[in-house]
Amino acid sequence: MQPDTTPAGTQRGTILFAHGSRDPLWRKPIEAVADHIRKIAPDVLVNCAYLELSVPDLPTSAAELAARGVNAITVVPLFLGVGKHAREDLPVIMAQLKINHPHISFNLRPAVGEEPLLIELMAKIAIS
Repeated sequence: MQPDTTPAGTQRGTILFAHGSRDPLWRKPIEAVADHIRKIAPDVLVNCAYLELSVPDLPTSAAELAARGVNAITVVPLFLGVGKHAREDLPVIMAQLKINHPHISFNLRPAVGEEPLLIELMAKIAIS
């Protein structure tokens, strides 16, 4: 887990970025994570965003946070594996966000599947 190095006075936002699905029930775990963040960090504005098949997309979610006065956005890819979407599509979208919102500091986190804490938790779940 990375330490918070956000300067004082910064309005922070987090976007949970996932693939998306036509099935509305697929979004429930993503939205549950957003709800939990809101409980444990009420000062952080949280949105969900999806690459395809669901709305909102990442640019729409970032624009909504910008309109709410956010000037630092962390994008957290909720991907277990780092495939084409995380490796190729996401960097292109992030580059465009930085052009469209030059006043916002963007921080792209690694895919959650690369986080040691999640790897450990999944292993514990698997053997429990």
